[in-house]
Amino acid sequence: MDLFESLKAKITNRQFKIVFPEGTEPRIIGAAARLNADRILKPILIGATNDIQQIAAAKGFNLDGITIIDPQEYPTADFEKMVAAFVERRKGKATPEQAQTILQDPNYFGTMLVYLNLADGMVSGAVHSTGDTVRPALQIIKTKPGVQRTSGAFIMQRGRDNERYLFSDCAININPNAQELAEIAVESAKTAELFDIDPKVALLSFSTMGSAKADEVTKVQEAVRIAHEIAPELDIDGDLQFDAAYVPVVANQKAPDSKVAGQATVFVFPELQSGNIGYKIAQRFGNFEAIGPILQGLNQPISDLSRGSNEEDVYKLAIITAAQALQN
Repeated sequence: MDLFESLKAKITNRQFKIVFPEGTEPRIIGAAARLNADRILKPILIGATNDIQQIAAAKGFNLDGITIIDPQEYPTADFEKMVAAFVERRKGKATPEQAQTILQDPNYFGTMLVYLNLADGMVSGAVHSTGDTVRPALQIIKTKPGVQRTSGAFIMQRGRDNERYLFSDCAININPNAQELAEIAVESAKTAELFDIDPKVALLSFSTMGSAKADEVTKVQEAVRIAHEIAPELDIDGDLQFDAAYVPVVANQKAPDSKVAGQATVFVFPELQSGNIGYKIAQRFGNFEAIGPILQGLNQPISDLSRGSNEEDVYKLAIITAAQALQN
């Protein structure tokens, strides 16, 4: 089954609420209208009601049944509860007066809706930077117990046969240490399972099974050891060069005893630079569709769009975000 048909089947009738802080952006409004019309989830648009309605009318989008929240008109009692919850969550890092100002920011406001379980997830980033989207999530939602950092994965999908892999971390951590890399590997395996990918996790390097000696290789090897301690039930291996992880013939030569080599489905890059380059090479040279980044390791799902995204990207990432809510 196509990935998104499978995800739709999982979330339809669950009535998940997904909040969109960029509610006046036409791409967001169009995707929300489609999601609502398809009865996949319940969109919540953040922004000035008149502005959203005028843009929707000009573009021919039907907003019937879609919730619109204008932070400027949010009921006083509810806003005061939000302010109090924010101050408590920040544990002395913000006064009530500061919180009132901070929560005028639509990303902070939307993140608080998720934290207070008034929404099941959030999608932002069409006009905001990754930092603007991720910062409130890290301050309010925070990472799961045992996870030091969030990370960003891409589903790489190609062709009618639904050839599908997961690449991680390609979006967030510039140079993770061994502990962080191990956590990324484990969280990536969980993400893969959610999207019907049987996780066989390869931690990539320029070395295969110690064929090269360097601190960069040692970091990957240590990450594999830690990952086995965290999740011994998972198939995780490395250090592996990409060809050894992906090509069975090469795997038989370079890593014949590995349960992952030659059949990897989840590829964990050693640092952000190679991850970002790798997924874009697969996207442009290999004609893979790159879906993401999907933020991993948070207590509740927050998703970051590319500012170059189109309406279809918003539509798909909202479905992914709702699917992540199934894990909570």
